Amino acid sequence: MTQTEMRDSVLPPVLAAVQRLVEVVAQLRSPDGGCPWDLAQTPQTLIPYVIEEAYEVADAIRHGDPEAIADELGDLLLQVVLQAQIASETELFNLETVANAIAEKLIRRHPHVFGDVEVADEAEVKQNWEAIKSVEAQEKEGSDRLSHRLERYARSLPPLTASLKMSRKAAMAGFEWETVDGVWEKFEEELRELRQAIAHESKERQQAELGDLLFTLVNVARWYDLDPDEALHSTNKRFIQRLSLMETVADRPLQDYSLDELEALWQQAKRSLKQSE
Repeated sequence: MTQTEMRDSVLPPVLAAVQRLVEVVAQLRSPDGGCPWDLAQTPQTLIPYVIEEAYEVADAIRHGDPEAIADELGDLLLQVVLQAQIASETELFNLETVANAIAEKLIRRHPHVFGDVEVADEAEVKQNWEAIKSVEAQEKEGSDRLSHRLERYARSLPPLTASLKMSRKAAMAGFEWETVDGVWEKFEEELRELRQAIAHESKERQQAELGDLLFTLVNVARWYDLDPDEALHSTNKRFIQRLSLMETVADRPLQDYSLDELEALWQQAKRSLKQSE
């Protein structure tokens, strides 16, 4: 029995599997016989892969395919282990540091599980979570200003996701309309301002007003407990499905159809998809 086999025989299977992955990644990064591509990577060059793998995990979960979910989670886990391996090579941190940090954070933010705090429901759990995060931020950065927290979201998250997160945090801090009617009034105001900018103002102002309108629409979604990112994802998917049906029934390239003919094909595709739901 090899040393690796002896070790794996005493480790729980999940820990043995993680250890095997750590060793594989370490070998890929080894100057002695490692992979040239892996050796060339830095934390910065790997950023696109981290983002891509996270989105592929989300896509697999949406499709509900367990095999695909496991496969994509493995790709994402590779990015975590690879980042930790690169950091360990200059003694910044390692995978142990990462695992311990998140475990300690979970224990700290769940005093109702690991401590003696009592909670009545999920809402109270979230309230406690945010209070603990606020204390952590103040200890870490010396400030608990709302603008500092929102800046982190704007910097690190995709714009639509960041807008929803910022909207929720601002509302929790009291920066909120009294009723949803106020949100709709704001939406109409921003729509008028966008129309005005497109008709008479610079490209820069048009971009700014479009952003204001989109941010207000995110607030509309929040009031109705809708997820704008999921909504747009579904719309993109439906658009592709309808376009595919149009191409299936078309007897010539779509660009050879008139606008009225394309509209007829579009409506036919919509009806077909609705009947199949």
